[in-house]
Amino acid sequence: MSAPIRLGNIDLSFHAASAAIVQRLLERHGHDVETVAAPHEEMFRRYGADEVDMLVSAWLPASHGGYFGPFEHETRKLGLLYQPYCIWGVPDYVPEADVASVEDLRKPEVAERMSRLIQGINPGAGISRFSREMVTAYGLDGLGYHFETGSEEACFSHFERAVAQKEWLVVPLWHPQFLHYRYRIRELAEPKGLLGGRDDARLIVHETVARTMSGELLETLSTLALGNAVVSELDYRICREGMTPLAAADRWLDGATKIGAA
Repeated sequence: MSAPIRLGNIDLSFHAASAAIVQRLLERHGHDVETVAAPHEEMFRRYGADEVDMLVSAWLPASHGGYFGPFEHETRKLGLLYQPYCIWGVPDYVPEADVASVEDLRKPEVAERMSRLIQGINPGAGISRFSREMVTAYGLDGLGYHFETGSEEACFSHFERAVAQKEWLVVPLWHPQFLHYRYRIRELAEPKGLLGGRDDARLIVHETVARTMSGELLETLSTLALGNAVVSELDYRICREGMTPLAAADRWLDGATKIGAA
């Protein structure tokens, strides 16, 4: 009997959502699966150290390219799961005439109303690296704006509390993410191009492991395309409806029965 496939994902809920889909597809093709989650740098370290066989997912080329580069030569890229991109956004009740661009945050009348706290997630995330640079590059630090890292829940609950009070704030976010399923968040123009652009979220697997998979499984994984809207919805089911990642995956796969049937 073949060894279980060690499936890793970055320890954020939307990564867990797409990893659960991949896990179910592997299981449909007869593989036992061992799962592990870790923060960004640690997960790529484990992948490079051959402690995990597959990783869901690498955001390439911008967000995770630096982590992935040393291992690219030994990796096969499979499905383009979705196309993530980072944003700074504001709730849609903040008038676009007043705040349409990151540069508008410097307007005295905007800075007076806007929360100076820009609450982010863990420090290794692409959006965190980009946001730290933006606060300085746009001269926002001189106006009292400050970016803080924290947990996912710290970031998301900060946004939801502010929305409940109709407060003005900036949320450093990305697509796909469950807040987009529930709220209307307007992306701010970012003329300096510091947010990294649009990435491809690729399922990656060590080449030696890929060679042990059936052609049918490789075809299924290579053509797997969830899309941003699906991942945002799965993320909402997990984070705000209390479903486990596997339960959310099963619900979605029940409506896509042709995917991955062995």
